[in-house]
Amino acid sequence: MSTPSLKINILASYASQIYLVIISIAILPIYMKYMGAEAYGLVGFFAMLQGLFALLDFGLTPTISRQTAQYNAGVVTVLHFRQLFRSLSIIFMVIACIGGGLIFYFNHYIAEHWLKLENLTTSDVLFSLQVMAICVSLRWMAGLYRGVISGFEQIVWLSVVNIIIATLRFPGVLLYMYYFGFTIKNFFIFQLIVAIIEFFTFAFKVSLLLPKTDKEEKIGWSFSSVKPILGFALTIALTSSVWVILTQLDKFVLSGILPLSEYGYFTLAVLVAGGILQIGAPISSAIMPRMARLHGEQKQEELKQVYLGTTQFVASIVVTAGIVLAILSKQVLYAWTGDILLAEKAAPILQLYALGNSVLTLGAFPYYLQYAKGNLKLHFIGNLVTAIVLIPVIILAAKNYGALGAGWAWALIQLTYLIFWVSYVHKVVEPNINLLWFKAFLPSIGSVSVVAFVLFHFIGFSEQRFIAFLQICIFSVLCLIVAILSSKEVRNMVQSKVLKRSQ
Repeated sequence: MSTPSLKINILASYASQIYLVIISIAILPIYMKYMGAEAYGLVGFFAMLQGLFALLDFGLTPTISRQTAQYNAGVVTVLHFRQLFRSLSIIFMVIACIGGGLIFYFNHYIAEHWLKLENLTTSDVLFSLQVMAICVSLRWMAGLYRGVISGFEQIVWLSVVNIIIATLRFPGVLLYMYYFGFTIKNFFIFQLIVAIIEFFTFAFKVSLLLPKTDKEEKIGWSFSSVKPILGFALTIALTSSVWVILTQLDKFVLSGILPLSEYGYFTLAVLVAGGILQIGAPISSAIMPRMARLHGEQKQEELKQVYLGTTQFVASIVVTAGIVLAILSKQVLYAWTGDILLAEKAAPILQLYALGNSVLTLGAFPYYLQYAKGNLKLHFIGNLVTAIVLIPVIILAAKNYGALGAGWAWALIQLTYLIFWVSYVHKVVEPNINLLWFKAFLPSIGSVSVVAFVLFHFIGFSEQRFIAFLQICIFSVLCLIVAILSSKEVRNMVQSKVLKRSQ
């Protein structure tokens, strides 16, 4: 099987992810208008549950992705790969039933004691929670298939399907509710339909990608096929669990503190900031299997160049977006929703989460390097220490200062991790790369920050939403141009594209 172009994979991933970010964020004011803040708070709780459900992954999804990449590199045999996939499929199915069953079991407690309901009926919330249990189980099981598809580097196909699924989940559900009623029950009925379509689409694609074994070879099922990767998988599982706790703990704590309507507004601000992570997510799905393959082929210098080059690319695109969003948080929220009160209330939260998420996209890079080399010990230690510090801090901050306190805790801990722990990991895993890595993005970030700060104080943003939107677009484009000019790798890539078109 030929190796897909890394650039095409990254561009395809970014195209689908940017579409997902735009469509999911653009649709939110419509949700709020027709469903109400309280109903949207329940939707936010659904999103948080999906995040917490990742605790049940046990590191198996990234492990199957890496093993698929290793199979492509010729390190893993066809029989061993098929045995591993079948074993993990069964494990996934069992865990999905357990996880979904737990949500079913506790749905009365969640509806009657945890969530602070105001106008929604308990029966509607119970029905929604039951559908949530099925949806999160199906989407989580689909993660196994996503891992295989990513490992085969079928990123373009994955991106196209993601666009289709996102179109169904967001504008599609509005069309459904337009005909059947804008109720929370109808919202979750349609989400269940989409989850079923998504699951079977990925399952069918994987069935086509899986290599065929010889007739005399029996795949069977045995835990022995999983044993060799248990150490790697469990390390990912532990670090992933810590990661899920770090990213979802504030949302979980606040869901039991804030009235569901206020939680809806908090969710809205965090979701907008989450666009930063979504824009950065495609880089991992594109480079992790490629770096694992390069390591398997002993092409260490090429692996290093991929690592440094993609860092510059992410800094120029993702971190620039985070800086712009943080500085223009109030203007973005107002231009988007037309609600000045909402904009003033949510802007400080959006600023903190946008900056924290931007730092997080950079802090994740050493994980990609450790993942490729198959040793996540340092990643586990770093995340464990971070969790030990952050968990009590976020709980105290959220309980005493609400969403703003949680935002401060999140942003500061990410910055501390980037400055100190990332440098140490580089020193141990890839000596002499740390200075080169920081040089890859600091000029871009510094230049964009200065230009954005100056532009903000010179531009008088209009109170007319359309004009304000155009001003935000111009502001963003100018910052992006500065980021590209400040990044050698991205600048060279743009120049090469321009020269090719002119010839």
